[in-house]
Amino acid sequence: MVIDLKNVSVRYIMGDFKDIGIKEYLIRRLRGKYEIKEFWAVNNVSFSLNKGDLCGIIGGNGAGKSTLLKVITGIMVPTKGSANVNGSIAALLELGSGFDGDLTVKENTYLRGAMLGYTRVFMNDMYDQIIAFAELEEFQDRPFKQLSSGMKSRLAFSIACLVNPEILILDEVLSVGDGAFRKKSETKMMDILNSGVTTLLVSHSLDQIRRMCNKVLWLDKGKQIAFGETKEICDRYEEFLAEKR
Repeated sequence: MVIDLKNVSVRYIMGDFKDIGIKEYLIRRLRGKYEIKEFWAVNNVSFSLNKGDLCGIIGGNGAGKSTLLKVITGIMVPTKGSANVNGSIAALLELGSGFDGDLTVKENTYLRGAMLGYTRVFMNDMYDQIIAFAELEEFQDRPFKQLSSGMKSRLAFSIACLVNPEILILDEVLSVGDGAFRKKSETKMMDILNSGVTTLLVSHSLDQIRRMCNKVLWLDKGKQIAFGETKEICDRYEEFLAEKR
């Protein structure tokens, strides 16, 4: 078992004095108008993945998908429950995250590799493959901020997939870029799945989830609706969407 979540919940507190400042906090307390509201972004989620599983996470906006991924990567600590993750992680949660806009594409590639814990020697060996896969050979010395969103996504995806992680986490990155690169990305993802890497993929494309994933987690407003085999969960989700329409 590579990933094991048990009753994971994440709570945000709104109206806290840190948001309004100490002066406003004291005034509201004196007037009896200070209120704290709780928002559970993730509420009681439990599932487990084994080596080689590729799990799609589905649900509408505000379902808690990105928050859950942050718990799995260790960026956030759950308010309740436990998240046990065994293995090195390469995560691409937000387009452009972990990059410096003023550094060049080459400098950012090495920077991102260092953030993932890889040595300069390893990155020297992998650099040409990363740039070639991202199709950025002609842009290596260009500042990262000058790249298009598609180029940024290609570089981030290439680094995440080619540094041989044990766990790969991707949040809506396969939907960025042209059709040819999306097809190449999916082919690479299938190679990763066959190599035994455990992968979590957030996608709004059910067709993509059906083609690539062997497990699916369905979230809605922070709550776990279902977890299981791809066809069953995707069929139920499509019925749910049809009823909403």
